[in-house]
Amino acid sequence: MQEDFLHYIWQHQYFDKIDLQTDDGQPITVLRPGHRNPDAGPDFLQARLLLGNVEWSGAVEIHLRASDWHRHQHQTDPKYDQVVLHVVHAADVPVQRTNGSEIPVLALAARLPAGALAAYEKLRSQPPETLLPCAPLLPEVSELTRTMMLGRTLLERMEQKADRVTELHERLGQDWEATAWHALAAAFGFQKNSEPLARLAKALPLALLRRYRADVRQLAALVFGQAGFLEEETLKEPLDEFSRDLQTEFGFLRHKHNLHGTALATHEWNFLRLRPANFPTVRLAQLVALLHARPTLFDALLTARDGRALEQFFRAPLPEYWQTHTRPGRPGKVAEMGRSSVHLLITNTVVPLRVAYARSVGNPEQVEAALSLLDQLPAERNHFTDAYEAAGFRNTCAADSQALLALHRDYCAPRRCVHCGIGASLLRPRS
Repeated sequence: MQEDFLHYIWQHQYFDKIDLQTDDGQPITVLRPGHRNPDAGPDFLQARLLLGNVEWSGAVEIHLRASDWHRHQHQTDPKYDQVVLHVVHAADVPVQRTNGSEIPVLALAARLPAGALAAYEKLRSQPPETLLPCAPLLPEVSELTRTMMLGRTLLERMEQKADRVTELHERLGQDWEATAWHALAAAFGFQKNSEPLARLAKALPLALLRRYRADVRQLAALVFGQAGFLEEETLKEPLDEFSRDLQTEFGFLRHKHNLHGTALATHEWNFLRLRPANFPTVRLAQLVALLHARPTLFDALLTARDGRALEQFFRAPLPEYWQTHTRPGRPGKVAEMGRSSVHLLITNTVVPLRVAYARSVGNPEQVEAALSLLDQLPAERNHFTDAYEAAGFRNTCAADSQALLALHRDYCAPRRCVHCGIGASLLRPRS
């Protein structure tokens, strides 16, 4: 058993209250169990209890064993002096506040609902490779409960992504255009090269790129030069005439804008096990095309009416050279960015960007509009979503996929069943 199960039992008061009393025999009536404390300190705050004939208001701390109070050093922490009841599974020792006064203890071992405890242990005991621990029990869960939980996980996932955008926005001096550039640059790395692309964005401020937006040659020289792909001595093949021209132009721009020492090295980029269409050099060419073709980034992403308009935003035509070269000096056929890649950019970057902006201006309707874009995109399919579909979950659009991925990562994988609406419904004692 984990403490989170006792938290769940106490929060919902799912225990036998007949002749309820403390370990030393004081009668207890729970008037209000309190609310969960997400910060440091006692587990539940603002609880109200009757101990004998005296009403107490304060905090409740929960442990598996009463001795955990000492193991966590609460007896020396003034934050725990507000505790009026210590709820435990087993009361093995008395506990005190910092002034030495003893805290009443309520032991729940003999009062737990047997069915809930058995269901909890069954969920917790599933092997780590089991993606969905409650799969055999899902027929007992109503469709409404599932739908509500997936709505919650979708919102939580997008809020988490939006939080990262907000942090980026703050670091960039609250400049939304610069925020869009940094977010898009990192996203164009598609995991394998996200980190070096994020560092490239830092090495190439948007204000500098804007100065050369109209000249695709100078723009490419800046991007590929700062990325380290114009340093012939570190490349596996010699540069061709076009790339040497970019190298010369980059040398001029590097000196003009004092970019010495800020370029990345070629070994920092990942090509291993990537198809040519996913080479970082191809993604850089696509970024060059986007910067050249779109006068603004953030404003265009914010005002796009629907998913189709956003797809069109990312369909910036590649410059002629990059249509036939996968790396500087290396010929190869390059297809335009695939629809699945565009959909990932919209899902993982555009929607969180729009949610972050909507929150910053206090417009919940814009949050809903941003999330509705996910309903217009096809579902993502991988072994995680496949497992949930097999268990009966719907996966018909990107909103469903994002909700299922969040359910798995934040609840199923860490076995946080008592925090999940689906798990909680299975643990609820049956009358």
